[in-house]
Formats: sequence, structure tokens, C-alpha cells
Amino acid sequence: MEPTRSRSWPALALAGLLGVAGVTHFAKPKPYDAIVPRALPGKPRTWTYVSGVAELGLAAAVAAPRTRSLGGLLAAGFFAAVFPANIKMAYDLRGKSPKTRAVAFGRLPLQLPLIWWALKVRRSAR
Repeated sequence: MEPTRSRSWPALALAGLLGVAGVTHFAKPKPYDAIVPRALPGKPRTWTYVSGVAELGLAAAVAAPRTRSLGGLLAAGFFAAVFPANIKMAYDLRGKSPKTRAVAFGRLPLQLPLIWWALKVRRSAR
């Protein structure tokens, strides 16, 4: 495998993850609406759609070699920015079944590998 092709695989996988997540914000918005922090102004659905558009834009930026470095940096920032929504979701689900709680709380530490992945994509694009 060519070196550039092996370096692009993590970027394309990240773009795929972001793209699928972005589409689900439009296809199934209710779960996303529920985790929008109340401190944000406006309606939760607006924030759901805005974050879906952001994820689709990030997917495109990470997929394209010319914008991959910037896309990786912005994706890392996005993953950090949505962390409060994951905290809210875990807090809201604390009284639910053990399985539901495990999923909600299990998502929290996953933000760090996502941030690392996005930064790794950025570094490999330079």
C-alpha cells in the first residue's frame, strides 16, 4: 500500500463517522434534541440541525486532502465542544436501567480518543 493511501485511511474513516452522525441529526433528531444543554439559547432542534450541518461539513473537510489538516483541527474542537451534551445525557439518564446508564456514561471517555483521532488526522495531512 502506498504511504499516502495508508495515511488517508484514518481520515476517510473519521469522515465516514462524521458523515453518518451528521445524517442522523436530520433522520432521527429527537435523541439529539434531548441532549442539547438548556443553557443554549433557542430551540434544541435548531442546535440539532446546526450540529448536523457542522458534522457534514467536517466530514467533507476531513475527506478532502486539501482541507484535511484544517478539518482535523476543527473536528477535534467540535468533539470537545459537544462534550457538555454528552455530560447532560449521562446526567439525565442516571436513573434509567443499568444498560442505558452504561451506554450514557461509557460515551464520556470516548470523546478523548475522538479528539486524539482528529488531531492525528490533522498531523498526517501536513
